[in-house]
Amino acid sequence: MEQDFTYTTLGRTGLKAFRLGLSATYRPGKKAIYKAIDEGINFFFWFGFDTQMTKVLKDVIKNHREDFIITTGSYNLLIGHPNLRKTLEKRLRKLKTDYIDIFYHLGVLKEGDFNESILEEFQRFREEGKIRFYGISTHNRKFAGQLAQKGEPDVIMMRYNAAHRGAEQDIFPYLKYSNSGIVSYTATRWRYLLRQPKGWPKDGRIPNAGMCYRFVLSNPYIHVCLTAPTNIKQLTENISAIREGPLKEDDMEFMYEFGDAVYNASKKGLGRIF
Repeated sequence: MEQDFTYTTLGRTGLKAFRLGLSATYRPGKKAIYKAIDEGINFFFWFGFDTQMTKVLKDVIKNHREDFIITTGSYNLLIGHPNLRKTLEKRLRKLKTDYIDIFYHLGVLKEGDFNESILEEFQRFREEGKIRFYGISTHNRKFAGQLAQKGEPDVIMMRYNAAHRGAEQDIFPYLKYSNSGIVSYTATRWRYLLRQPKGWPKDGRIPNAGMCYRFVLSNPYIHVCLTAPTNIKQLTENISAIREGPLKEDDMEFMYEFGDAVYNASKKGLGRIF
């Protein structure tokens, strides 16, 4: 990780990224997306249905395509083979760009979902100049660790937060073999880390969103953490928080303790989210 907490090199891709990546899933507004760019965010997780992000990206990449890391992907199908090429071509047309920086196979569940034929297809896309790098998103941490041990893929996108730290055992130890870029999501665990779990003292300390993002990005294996604000206020608060740098030791200990409380509450069936 580079000394500047707000920027990093995304593993073996060599891409220079702001450490908060932006998703517009919750439609924060075009002004918020422009604000993100003004504040230095250059990593975008984009879908074709993200109309706000589509409009902004089409505007800003006209003359400065190389300044932005645009990522998207095709969802894994539970039945049948996903048409990766069809999705890729559609996204290229919609954004009016020649290439996607990172193209994911999304929702990988098991080994068969990321097999040699899919890997070969990604390689063809790269040879054609339509993608620069390829990756997967997955909740199957053990499989992601197995891939990393084999030297694949370029980027792994997976869940990591104070309540879900399994990647510390299942993925991170194997990154020495692949130097995969790591992109995380759900820093607040769908906001469960922002409220009191059952059994927590009524007057006990509760994290804010900024602490959740700083916790994730204080881990040396995480390159980029996605944020999906609902408005410009949330966006600016999150950016301001990470500019404070990594959490101090006592704050990290608190986040581990609070994360355990949230996780244990979920195991008892209270707000369980996988």
